[in-house]
Amino acid sequence: MAVPELAPRRTLGGIIAVWVVAAVIGVLVGVLAGDAWRAQWLAVGLGGCLILAFAIQLWGGRSQGFTERVAASALGALLVMGVISLGFGLASIVPG
Repeated sequence: MAVPELAPRRTLGGIIAVWVVAAVIGVLVGVLAGDAWRAQWLAVGLGGCLILAFAIQLWGGRSQGFTERVAASALGALLVMGVISLGFGLASIVPG
């Protein structure tokens, strides 16, 4: 028989933390990497965000919904980095 948790921990903070790290990595890659290497470094940064998502969710110690939380973290990081890279891509084709 499973015993329900009396006060479950909040899990949204860990998901949002990965999104914030993805935004920081996306901006740093966009500023520091050259145009030819930007996509490769964004892929490396996304891999780092995935590892960070696993680490944060494992550190939380809850097994219920683990896969969903890691997926939400990784998908959010992908979207954040995609929007940032879209911005840098559009900025690179605009003259001036």
